Amino acid sequence: MKPIHQMEPWLGEEEKQEILRVLESGWITEAGETKKFEEMLSAFIGTKYTSVVANGTVSLFAGLKALGVKQGDEVIVPDYTMVASPNSVLLAGATPVFVDIDKDTLCLNLDAVEKKLTKKTKVVMPVPINGRSPDMDRLMALSKEHSFSVLEDAAQALGSYYKGVHLGTIGQIGSFSFSTPKVITTGQGGALVTNDKNLYDNIIRLKDFGRIDRNTQDHDEVGYNFKFSDILAALGIAQMKKLPWRLERKKQMFKRYQEKLQGIAQLQFIPTDLESVSPWFIDIIVDNPVLLQGYLKTKKIGTRLFYPAIHMTKPYKGAETFPHSRWASEHGLFLPSSSFLTDEDIDRVSQEIRSFYEEN
Repeated sequence: MKPIHQMEPWLGEEEKQEILRVLESGWITEAGETKKFEEMLSAFIGTKYTSVVANGTVSLFAGLKALGVKQGDEVIVPDYTMVASPNSVLLAGATPVFVDIDKDTLCLNLDAVEKKLTKKTKVVMPVPINGRSPDMDRLMALSKEHSFSVLEDAAQALGSYYKGVHLGTIGQIGSFSFSTPKVITTGQGGALVTNDKNLYDNIIRLKDFGRIDRNTQDHDEVGYNFKFSDILAALGIAQMKKLPWRLERKKQMFKRYQEKLQGIAQLQFIPTDLESVSPWFIDIIVDNPVLLQGYLKTKKIGTRLFYPAIHMTKPYKGAETFPHSRWASEHGLFLPSSSFLTDEDIDRVSQEIRSFYEEN
């Protein structure tokens, strides 16, 4: 019985050939291939400007700094997210302010956001969990009314849309990730997208030692070295060519899991509009995910628990509690979600889950 892992990257001959081509060119740092990858991303996402950087956390940090976030500012972040979201706020010198989520989307509760807005609120960071988003129309209206910027942490939302608009392009800046488990991967890597030329220039300065023109040693401000490489870009170029099929396959997988697991009273799916959303992972809500995970492990099936609620982690533990965030963290499980899983693989996972509940 072959093992089925929760998630694996899908790399093939095309990636090998792209990397070999770059190696043979003799130029491996950020250059023409990186520019091509950025152009492919811009064309797919539908944004004027894209800049790729070392990883997703760097992407969030650079986005915050490009928006002028500094010490004394506050950034509103959902309490249910990957820990990189609040970590990037601390890295930028600001204070992360946590709010609870909506149970239906696992995304920012905008009523809670309104209550947490202060004169110090510089940015609100919505996180479209697994391609689902909060009411972005309402969030953007709030941003105009209260004069804060919106940085979308769209790490899980490549190929997902809100009312026909790609997530990550609605706020002032969007941030994406290409880490190993993502729908396309460059091993590590992130991207910032924007339609604002001034913000784009800020990002370029930040990622390249505080300069716009890399042919000069004149530096306009303090910057960093967050540049990409053409080797990673070669991976990204090959992966981008496979992206449309993978996004459609993710939707098919989600639907098949739904069909095969229907009728199990102890299990529910989070409402997902597959016309707009391409799920990164297949996520379910169950009574006791730890028990189910342990059972599936004995059947050589890998799963992953949901993120812990941020307020329950050691670095951010505080007096305030967020019940919906905690509920999600204590009841969520990610099922095997690699794009190359066959229908037979999905059926096997589903049957084992059904057997678990029949036995218990």
